[in-house]
Amino acid sequence: MAEAKRVVVVGGGVAGAHVVKILQLDAAVTLIDPKDYFEIPWAMLRSMVEPSFAERSVFDHKDYMHSGRLVKSSAVNATDTHVVTALGEHIPYDYLVIGTGGKFNGPSTKQERLKQFEAEHEKIKNASRILIIGGGPTGVELAAEIKVDFPDKKVIIIHASHRLINFLGEKASQKALDWLVSKKIEVHLNERIDLESLSESNNTYTTSSGMTISADCHFVCVGNRVASSWLQESVFKDSVDKDGHLKVDDCLRLKGKTNVFAVGDIADVKEIKQGFLAERHATVVAGNIKKLILNSKHKLTTYKAASAMGMVSLGRNVAVAQLPFGTTIGCIPGRIKSRDLFVGKTRKGLGLTP
Repeated sequence: MAEAKRVVVVGGGVAGAHVVKILQLDAAVTLIDPKDYFEIPWAMLRSMVEPSFAERSVFDHKDYMHSGRLVKSSAVNATDTHVVTALGEHIPYDYLVIGTGGKFNGPSTKQERLKQFEAEHEKIKNASRILIIGGGPTGVELAAEIKVDFPDKKVIIIHASHRLINFLGEKASQKALDWLVSKKIEVHLNERIDLESLSESNNTYTTSSGMTISADCHFVCVGNRVASSWLQESVFKDSVDKDGHLKVDDCLRLKGKTNVFAVGDIADVKEIKQGFLAERHATVVAGNIKKLILNSKHKLTTYKAASAMGMVSLGRNVAVAQLPFGTTIGCIPGRIKSRDLFVGKTRKGLGLTP
């Protein structure tokens, strides 16, 4: 019997976890991740106001990874045949999947992560005035979660752009702004705060225009850089573009490579970076690796970038949605996303009870 092909997946986020789940019975899979758990990232904000929600959205990698090996470490380099970890281990591969996504700054164990949500909940509960820095989807959703669960809190958003959630169109931005204002959330556009000046002990914040804001606590919700610095000195350095993304072909392989793939936020696919699209990347890449392992005569599956659509939750029952046929806000998109935040669907996709 032929020896199983070795598939190494770097990054245990949405895309990486789904690749592992799909391939674990067809290859010798190794997952390299600095933490021992998987987290549904879009459920994070609900967990900050309702820590018990994290009991379903944060779970051990081993819960869905029934076969294969988990290496709890970061990758620091790669060659054409091996991945080098921070622990100094050289892990060989026949196929490599890179899915390191955004930079990870959280704790390494599930229990520490759950405790972190408890601490953030206490921080919110004990504050009267809360400042949110950044009006992208994370900042808008956090503001809404706080205001819906704690309607008496004063919530203030500072955003550097001229409109909110500017990864979506202007109609979605305006609908979100109107909803926030209707809930008495204070929104300041075209304003910045120097992140280097932030301190947990300082309750006074000065914006770029000189405006002074007082708040009991703050949350930074600005964009996270792609975690590709570990590849800058590797054999794949020429595949990293100026923004840190990996240049891929239509089959999500690194351009010029036949056995190295990129999935999720790190891939330079021209589409909005969203979790459900990372799952699609994983399905395409895992299927292509299966074909390569079997020496299939079928052509590799190509990936078509998604159109600009998305949903932003506004608390537990409302969402703003930009869809191919139009932009809407209300309880209908809220029923689709906001109530469960696709947690049950994501768990089911990884073979767990919803």
